[in-house]
Amino acid sequence: MVRRTASQAAPSRPTSPQGDDYDEGPYFDSVDELQQHGINMQDILKLKAAAINTVSGVNMTTRRQMLKIKGMSEAKVEKIKEAAHKVLGSSFATGLEIQEKRKRVLMVSTGSKSVDTILGGGIMSQSITEVYGEYRTGKTQLAHTMSVVTQLPPDMGGAAGKVAYIDTEGTFRPDRIRSIAQRFGVNGDMALENILYARAFNSEHQMELINECSIRFAEDKDFRLLIVDSIMACFRTDYSGRGELSERQQKLAQMLSKLSKLSEEYNIAILLTNQVQSDPGAVMTFVAGGALKPIGGHILSHASATRMFLRKGRAEERVAKLVDSPDRPESEASYKLDEGGWADV
Repeated sequence: MVRRTASQAAPSRPTSPQGDDYDEGPYFDSVDELQQHGINMQDILKLKAAAINTVSGVNMTTRRQMLKIKGMSEAKVEKIKEAAHKVLGSSFATGLEIQEKRKRVLMVSTGSKSVDTILGGGIMSQSITEVYGEYRTGKTQLAHTMSVVTQLPPDMGGAAGKVAYIDTEGTFRPDRIRSIAQRFGVNGDMALENILYARAFNSEHQMELINECSIRFAEDKDFRLLIVDSIMACFRTDYSGRGELSERQQKLAQMLSKLSKLSEEYNIAILLTNQVQSDPGAVMTFVAGGALKPIGGHILSHASATRMFLRKGRAEERVAKLVDSPDRPESEASYKLDEGGWADV
């Protein structure tokens, strides 16, 4: 387990926080609670098989989607929906109640204090953060750095939790995790033990892995970060030409919707890396990134709550530009890539 008491902690690993926030119960209601409202165990197992593991997950799934589950009738779906409503109560809440709920949002550091500052403290849970840029700008290095930082206690910029890492490009390197762990004084084996890794080979497989993550998050409540590096690589090869574009965007929309629901359901941060393409029409305009734009179109840009554009600076310097954020202004920060991952220049 990631959380340990001071007496149990490994000497080379910072002890996990013992604050009030971490003594609270789980963030979500398990779908098993529906049994107390007249739903039989067989139907609950069918929901779990369809990657619906929480009561809010039932709320987030349409009746049409639930009817596609084998053995589900309209009457059963209606009964399950009613039971979920009894557990969750009204979906409306006052602004003050939402402010209270937002106190559970976690901040995870990027490893660079200057980049954390423009983000308002780091990458937030309950939302999707997307970073895009050319090769050698540090997208995968950020994923590796945050895989270690997430395991640190909050006073060190972490979230005292585990990490799920979906790799679509085959660029995950355990040796990098070890060298980054060394920078933060964390045992390398312990850091690797707390990372759940999977390699996705196509977009369908990628969706299956995301659904499996949902099951893992329901079973192990210590997960705090999900990384997809990169979100579009499989879609880029599985779908080609304008003829398949609408189908690609529909599948992408479904995947992003699932990720967005996961982030809110389990209070986890989601980090997506993305590739770029040339935009000849932007050469003469003053847009962020000049002639480069992220792939994925408007569907991806609307799904990401926070977007950062990474570019190369002078020598070893890299520049992160905050392009879109619900609560932060557009701004830039410098960082560098070294043995310990992302760091300040």
